[in-house]
Amino acid sequence: MTPDSPGLMAGAPPYSPDRLVTLENWQAPPFNRWAFQHVRELIPTARISRGHGPAWVLPRYERDLSGVEFATEHFGRLTLDELLDATHTDGFLVIHKGRIVTERYFNGLRPDVPHLLMSVSKSVTGLIAGALAGQGLIDVTAPVESVVPELAGTAFEGALVQHLLDLRAGIGFREDYDDPEGELAVADRVYGWRPGDGKPRPADAHEYFATLAAEGAHGAEFRYRSILIDVLAWVLEKAALAPFADLVERLLWQPMGAECDADITLDAHGNALADGGISATLTDAGRLGLLALRRGRANGNQVIEAYWFDDTVRGALDGAAAFKAGDGGAGHREGAHYRNGWWVSEPALPAFSAVGINGQLVFVHGPSETVVVKLSSWPTALSTPLRRATLTAVTAITTELSARR
Repeated sequence: MTPDSPGLMAGAPPYSPDRLVTLENWQAPPFNRWAFQHVRELIPTARISRGHGPAWVLPRYERDLSGVEFATEHFGRLTLDELLDATHTDGFLVIHKGRIVTERYFNGLRPDVPHLLMSVSKSVTGLIAGALAGQGLIDVTAPVESVVPELAGTAFEGALVQHLLDLRAGIGFREDYDDPEGELAVADRVYGWRPGDGKPRPADAHEYFATLAAEGAHGAEFRYRSILIDVLAWVLEKAALAPFADLVERLLWQPMGAECDADITLDAHGNALADGGISATLTDAGRLGLLALRRGRANGNQVIEAYWFDDTVRGALDGAAAFKAGDGGAGHREGAHYRNGWWVSEPALPAFSAVGINGQLVFVHGPSETVVVKLSSWPTALSTPLRRATLTAVTAITTELSARR
């Protein structure tokens, strides 16, 4: 037990009101410290089965990185141990050259317990699109209504599949975590992430998509609009004639050699929240990063064609400019972009990430052949000090590993 998790849901039910985690409070501190490891107890989910095949074995070569030091902008000089303690860490994993060098658990997380990945789920959805594209089942240059006829006549008409992948479809959707009436809050209610407010709401995600209005041209600047990935999941389902959870299971989780089942939250009609609803274990999140580092190869299988990762790192011809002109303009290096559900911070290295709110991170660093995973339960959705400190720590780790032989 930690000071951030004061016996939540502890003992035998009924629990005392101050220790009860509910749909009303689960995303807020301190309740999220428990909830991010127990999502399936709060929201309906679909299982993503690992199947019965062999798990992708990750050999171990333990190294003590706890004393790695680095200077942070907001917290002064820290060691890795101090950083992990200060940033509400639940799980921390470092894989170097295919071997686990550090695997640590906090706040009651265990190796077999799935943790909410938040928007790391977007990157998983991008991998499913890559798998289907490699099989010729989806054309990312096609307009979405050619795959999902129900999108004709909506604000999504004319958007290409690639526009959804790159968050560049011109849809009005405010990603405001504090506005109880904003589009994000409505989507949360539709997907069962927060209770209803007594107002008439769409019955499910598909009905909600049709209510959204156009805000600009499709294919223009990058704007962080999570709902685009949920529409993408519908497109992928239509293209492959299968539910999204089944696609993740069949195209990624099983051929990758995941060690544990994952799950994904569902709305009232069984539509998966592809933009942020996946929960997975720490090491399986590491396997996702290692698969990306190795350009789609995992557990002896070419799970996703290598060209998909080359395209992700390279980006669109105007990708960096669109990123800079939109929501990616502040705090990113020149040339950074968002492609196929991944944040590409340094294309030349390459270095790229899957990122989720409240401190979820899968970081891939090509030159040092390193994957760093951090699962967290920050008290706020976004925090510039915590984000920058974490990225500084990750950079220090890759430098340290590059120096060791």
